[in-house]
Amino acid sequence: MFQDIELLKYKIESLRRTIEEHNVHYYCYDSPIISDLEYDNLMCELLNLESTYPDLITKYSPTQRVGSSPLASFDKIEHSVPMLSLSNAFTSEDVDLFNKRVISLLRKKIEIKNDIEYFCDLKLDGLAVNIRYEDGVLAYGSTRGDGYIGEDVTSNIRAIKSIPLRLVGDVPKVLDIRGEVLMYKKDFENLNNNNIKNGERVFVNPRNAAAGSLRNLDSKISAMRKLRFFAYGWGNITDNNHPNKIIKLNHKTHESVLDWFVSLGLPVNKRYHKVVSGIDGILDYYKSIVKNRNFLPYGIDGVVYKVNSLNKQNILGYSSRAPRFALAHKFLAEEAVTQLVAIDIQVGRTGAITPVARLNPIFVGGVTVSNATLHNENEIRRKDIRIGDFVIIRRAGDVIPEVVSTVAELRPKDTIQFHMLDRCPVCDSAIKRIENEVTYRCTGGLCCPAQLKQGLHHALSRKAFNIIGFGKKLVDKLVDIGCIRSLVDVFRLTFSDLMNVELVAEKSATNLLKSIDSARKPSLSSFLFAMGIKHVGEATAVDISKRFRTIENIIFASFEDFLSVKDIGYKTAYSIRLFFSEKHNLDVISSLKSIDVYPLPEKQTKSNCKLEGKLFAITGKLPNISREEMIKYIESNGGKVTNHISKKINYLIAGESFGKKLEFAENNGIQVIDQEAFIKLIDL
Repeated sequence: MFQDIELLKYKIESLRRTIEEHNVHYYCYDSPIISDLEYDNLMCELLNLESTYPDLITKYSPTQRVGSSPLASFDKIEHSVPMLSLSNAFTSEDVDLFNKRVISLLRKKIEIKNDIEYFCDLKLDGLAVNIRYEDGVLAYGSTRGDGYIGEDVTSNIRAIKSIPLRLVGDVPKVLDIRGEVLMYKKDFENLNNNNIKNGERVFVNPRNAAAGSLRNLDSKISAMRKLRFFAYGWGNITDNNHPNKIIKLNHKTHESVLDWFVSLGLPVNKRYHKVVSGIDGILDYYKSIVKNRNFLPYGIDGVVYKVNSLNKQNILGYSSRAPRFALAHKFLAEEAVTQLVAIDIQVGRTGAITPVARLNPIFVGGVTVSNATLHNENEIRRKDIRIGDFVIIRRAGDVIPEVVSTVAELRPKDTIQFHMLDRCPVCDSAIKRIENEVTYRCTGGLCCPAQLKQGLHHALSRKAFNIIGFGKKLVDKLVDIGCIRSLVDVFRLTFSDLMNVELVAEKSATNLLKSIDSARKPSLSSFLFAMGIKHVGEATAVDISKRFRTIENIIFASFEDFLSVKDIGYKTAYSIRLFFSEKHNLDVISSLKSIDVYPLPEKQTKSNCKLEGKLFAITGKLPNISREEMIKYIESNGGKVTNHISKKINYLIAGESFGKKLEFAENNGIQVIDQEAFIKLIDL
């Protein structure tokens, strides 16, 4: 049990932010930086804390929502029925608990005499999509995105030959098909071989190739790559007699629905479908798939069990994250042995020092691995890992390699123990370990070259200096050629500097310089957020700015002063004080001021509580304003926003292409308003 409530809040919020960062990598960029097992452990830890302290659960918690927001480069489509992820199991004990939970929940509603019948399927390793058919014709296709809003990839969906553009037979007015876009192993090999010959990008695995192809902005390129599709579920289904109401299927089992899909002309992976009874049946299915996994023409990362009866599925229902009637049984990671030849140090944006194992290349889990994470010095000590050791490498979750342990009987006599450096290998600043943390950090801050590129990406982003047109590639190039050595140099850039960069056009250079000039007077909170101080996110920067009002007050504030700010705990206060105690950070701020780059004092504004106590939900695409901006308007006027529709909501703001939330609101007396009505509501 936690004795310090502030430390508990910090722990929970830290977990949430970590999970959200990994959600972005996994759900949005299909480039996870931790293994599935590590991610699941983080989620389990957060779930356990929130179940113990339910008062600390917030609407922003990743336990209340799947994944992360969709990419900005595609139009957004709201799913009329959410695309939730599945709960995961890794052991037979986990599966047994799932089966017992299903039986227990069903017995509260109906009599259970026999074993539960389950529909078993492969967990395809691709990209989940929703394809809508209207009157039997393909209307649009979208990715899962965050589970509620996906990306419009219709042109690329249409380019996949296995997806019919028109269904056959008696079709409903609206039919949302859920399934997986993937690439066969042989097609993946051919794609990479051709890319090597042409000097183009080589994909890491078939899943990344499928995701990259589906998200390619040029549908002609997507069409040339052999993507496949298998349907496995459904979302919204309406018929001509009830055009605005989701109808119940005239089927009794999940299996029969997929048979119906086949009759409509949809591809279904029937070869590996199986209906079994009870825990023994599903575990036998799992064992048979594990045995034959390597002979499959495509990648899978587990199997899926679903209660076959649709009536029982409806009784079991859904939690906020996943259906209670389904489970994903994940495969264990693949392992191999190789020699660890060196331990290098990597420096992250916030100065985090991470030891990385350099390995003799080894083929494991479908790829050649030459380096692996060692996490931190504590892990190295706990596992007694030494330079020269033979180690077991695990490609956990089929993606991220890690060092599991050493092979003691193979240890050479001349192994070398690892010792953390005292000084940063890049900038020679002191390396310090903050109390109660396992991570060492470089204190070089804004002057450390290893942190410079990533720090600039952060500082120039929309929520910081908001310099439009300053992409990551341009930042990296300017750093590489020596035009930018610190944040200060960004505001010293000249037209000739930009014209020295290949592919920068005159008009682009002119527009970028105008954007840089307009960013010289940011708000204090934006300036503070741009500094990239550990534990200081956008909301914390706003709280600090409101409390101290000027950058001078912040610089001279004490640890106790920061600790007195609402929602700032010991760790955050210490981190802020440490940042402003470093001379080179103060030098950067002083240099910015000398070239007329300085934050404006935070305005003192009276609290606007016109929407105090009012709960809002949003559906559809809003004209002339983003969903994020609408949420800010509501919250700045005292209101609250939820992603889930319920009778507790006071207003539903409806835009274009609205989903099932509108139907619920109309049926339950919830006031529905458009953007114009909302503006009148708060007198904007």
